[in-house]
Amino acid sequence: QVHLVESGGGLVQAGGSLTLSCAASAASGVIFSINLMGWHRLAPGKQRDLVAEMRIGGSTTYDGSVKGRFTVSRDNAKNMVYLRMNNLKPEDTAIYYCNAHVQLQDGLLYNFWGQGTQVTVSS
Repeated sequence: QVHLVESGGGLVQAGGSLTLSCAASAASGVIFSINLMGWHRLAPGKQRDLVAEMRIGGSTTYDGSVKGRFTVSRDNAKNMVYLRMNNLKPEDTAIYYCNAHVQLQDGLLYNFWGQGTQVTVSS
């Protein structure tokens, strides 16, 4: 089993910045590779949508609403992913979930989620 633990959420004023962190952990030898790590968000009354993700090779995907404001990065050696959020807007208010596509020692690819961290942007 792989556990994802997020941190860094909080309350910030519009125009401010936050950095979210997510660490993937598992028993020794369980993880073969983490092919993709990223962030989704769930806003009130909406479905959970992709925010940004980064593949093991470094390629990234961003939702159009955050391009130019958010930056996703990874530390592959530490199995961590980060989301730097600048120029935050009230519409960015949501629960942010870390997501990882992990290949385990059985050779199969699994999808894991963190418990979520709240980001609230006040106007």
